[in-house]
Amino acid sequence: MESYYAQKLSADRLKRVYEMASPRVKQYLEAEIRHVFGRLINGESVLELGCGYGRILEGLASKAGLLVGVDNAPASLQMAAREGRGRYSLALMNAAHLGFSDNVFDATLCLQNGISAFKVDSAALIKEAVRVTRSSGRVFFSTYAEAFWPDRLDWFRQQAGQGLLGPIDEEATGNGVIVCRDGFRATTLSPADFERLTSGLAGTVQIYMVDNSSLFCEIEPI
Repeated sequence: MESYYAQKLSADRLKRVYEMASPRVKQYLEAEIRHVFGRLINGESVLELGCGYGRILEGLASKAGLLVGVDNAPASLQMAAREGRGRYSLALMNAAHLGFSDNVFDATLCLQNGISAFKVDSAALIKEAVRVTRSSGRVFFSTYAEAFWPDRLDWFRQQAGQGLLGPIDEEATGNGVIVCRDGFRATTLSPADFERLTSGLAGTVQIYMVDNSSLFCEIEPI
């Protein structure tokens, strides 16, 4: 599962996932980006974890100073490089074991449920994101809100119907978890999960809802 996106859902196939999104799902995607952009300052250094083919980097390029995206799918990074035309830097990297020094970025982003989708240790992922972020910077993680479940499930059913995912295992799917018959499994985090994962971190943690579709955990390291 750690390499599912790299092997089966990268580059053009991943782009199709977003192109087929319903109006409500597109609203959710845009709301996440709009929220984070509103929290960034022009010229800041920004790192995106799980940048894929550059969907979010494209918008960030006009606002960030240093902009870096990392992903574990070579095909997605190649596509991002073509579309980015040098406006940002890219690296093939495990988000839970980043090859950056401490305190490099003003903001680190892990959006659209990457904390679940990456299939790495969530606590290690959060600690690594905080490590590379400067004191008084911001780290953003988002997951799906519970209220967004019907729209999320419909979106994943569409993806399965187009052969981008395996068939949905309807009996095993529910309570925030989507299971496909090819081994794909998508979970979410609750506010309590974020509280547990950030317990003991040096910094300020805020957990809040955006658009009634995303649950955000925002960390300001000290």
